[in-house]
Amino acid sequence: MENQLIKLNIFSIKGVQMRTFHITWLMFFVCFFGWFGLAPLMPTIRTELNLDKSQIGNIIIASVGSTIIARLIIGRLCDLWGPRITAVRLLLVGSLPVFLVGLAHDYTTFLLFRMAIGVIGASFVITQFHTSMMFAPSIKGTANAVTGGWGNLGGGVTNMVMPLIFAAIVGFGYTPAEAWRYAMIVPGVMMLLIALLYYKYTTDTPNGNYNEIGYTAKSNKTDWSVLSDWRIWALTMAYAMCFGMEVTFDNVASLHFVDSFHLSQSSAGFWAGIFGFMNIFARALGGIVSDEVGKSYGMRGKGLLLAGVLLLEGAGLLMFARSGTLPVAIISMLTFALFLKMSNGATYGIVPFINQKNVGLVSGIVGAGGNLGGMLFGFLFKSSTITYADAFTYIGYMVIAVSVIVFITRFKKEPASVLQTTSPVGVA
Repeated sequence: MENQLIKLNIFSIKGVQMRTFHITWLMFFVCFFGWFGLAPLMPTIRTELNLDKSQIGNIIIASVGSTIIARLIIGRLCDLWGPRITAVRLLLVGSLPVFLVGLAHDYTTFLLFRMAIGVIGASFVITQFHTSMMFAPSIKGTANAVTGGWGNLGGGVTNMVMPLIFAAIVGFGYTPAEAWRYAMIVPGVMMLLIALLYYKYTTDTPNGNYNEIGYTAKSNKTDWSVLSDWRIWALTMAYAMCFGMEVTFDNVASLHFVDSFHLSQSSAGFWAGIFGFMNIFARALGGIVSDEVGKSYGMRGKGLLLAGVLLLEGAGLLMFARSGTLPVAIISMLTFALFLKMSNGATYGIVPFINQKNVGLVSGIVGAGGNLGGMLFGFLFKSSTITYADAFTYIGYMVIAVSVIVFITRFKKEPASVLQTTSPVGVA
């Protein structure tokens, strides 16, 4: 790919590459805001809709489960339509359930809206695909980690901001039952604004949009042979353990702090938001270290780094599960959050190099793995016989087990003969 940037200047908006960089992470940020806007308001929603623990668990599962299929589809659509049009269409369609979830007045309709909203979580695949288009291999891991991390930051901001929006609406005289519904209008409007920015100021590639460079879907058929590549499944499991835990924690953190430490909805949202705010640097740190390790130790070094940060994430989760006081819980949360988010970045420091003819498809598969992990973890949190602390403990052990699998997996780049056959929109 010609005209890919070899340096990342995060303070620049010069050139289509850097404009796309900033708009694509902002797109994921806003989608994350809409995706998890309801999570910090669940203490209020639980009371109003009279939800039990099992029903809340089903809502958690629905919110991330629908994203699994959506990410697989969006990855392929990026290859076919290009990331620009794919993003605009996802934002426009995805804003509808965000606006309309306020119409839910019982468990069933709320569950269905939550499932529909989960589709916008597929925006992550667009972010990673589009960033991979704009940056050279030497900086690709860092660029992907920064856009992914700053996008994930939306999960922290929404945990902090949505309770404040809710409180402001209540302050204007509305009831709590009305306030959480009106609050969701905010992320819906933000999604429409980003759709306009994405359409006007980005292109599919540094050289222009697919139709401008003569690219058609016929020249890039889906290569399902990637499903036989064990490395992709190892990365999928790794991402299930890190990003899957991240979206799960975004969903349950406020409830956990309210129920376990008797915090108010606003205070619980603040501490849950601190977890998400670590994305401002931690995921990027994982990508930066991955790139640096790759320069000296190649793909094997990248794989060992990922195994190491996963191991530390699992250990931190076990500490958090055993926290008996709020200060200990906060310290252990920050510990496992650091390594969890570094694992996110380190995973996508490897993904673009696994199969460079099918970046969108591979990104979609691994990205879907993150939500598959979140969905499976949701079953632990819905159980009436397993406490939240027990669930965190079980997940900690699973993360450690997957770190061993990643450790024994041998990652390597494709041979030069394969790279020479890369399609016009592949990543050089």
